[in-house]
Amino acid sequence: MSSSTTIRLQKVLAEAGVASRRGAEAVIRAGRVTVNGRVVTELGTRVDSGADELRVDGRPIRARRKVYVALNKPGDVVCTRKDERDRRTVLGLLPPEWAKTLYPVGRLDKETEGLLLLTNDGEFCLRVTHPRYGVIKHYVATVQGRATPDLARRLTRGVVDRGEELRARHAKLLTANQSRSVLALALTEGRNREVRRMFHALGFRVEHLRRVRIGPVCLGELPLSRWRALTAAEVRTLLREPGQPTPNEH
Repeated sequence: MSSSTTIRLQKVLAEAGVASRRGAEAVIRAGRVTVNGRVVTELGTRVDSGADELRVDGRPIRARRKVYVALNKPGDVVCTRKDERDRRTVLGLLPPEWAKTLYPVGRLDKETEGLLLLTNDGEFCLRVTHPRYGVIKHYVATVQGRATPDLARRLTRGVVDRGEELRARHAKLLTANQSRSVLALALTEGRNREVRRMFHALGFRVEHLRRVRIGPVCLGELPLSRWRALTAAEVRTLLREPGQPTPNEH
């Protein structure tokens, strides 16, 4: 079988919605995947998804319609498919038929509002979340106290928190008074609670945090707790090759 007609097994599983690309690799390593009845654990295995019989844990893998959703996450839900503390999750805001197939693309902490993408496409999830693809995430943060333009410069120079260097790609002071200040900032790393940690390291407490844009996808006027499907152009742009610029992303 020509390699030009086959694709890597982990990509097939990711595209079928089994897991993200990294998650699919773990499933393969664990010996949970069979190809034409034979257990396969080698990550480089190439298959023809149209001709080969693929199963995970004995269940056949079928191609799924790929779904891409933008949600305006409120501040009282968590970004998990199921919460052990029985808190509301973002999937409860979507149509019931998606609850078992979609998963969040990255995360926002419980208190943070704003744009969250969900999908059943593992390749898309990898492209949006992995730092090597450089997809920029834009935030607006309200912090306690009066900030100066120097705070924005310090955010872009980088700070160290718990041994990690955290850095904003862009930052700008929007408004400031004696009680609170508002800043816009953009990041590509997406580390856990990164925005809040940066401000805390510089002596500022975040009162409110909202993500307003991911690459070409803008939150816009989407109401809180509501969702919309991504446009074909938005999906194509987020699936671009590494190093290709995202239109108007600056």
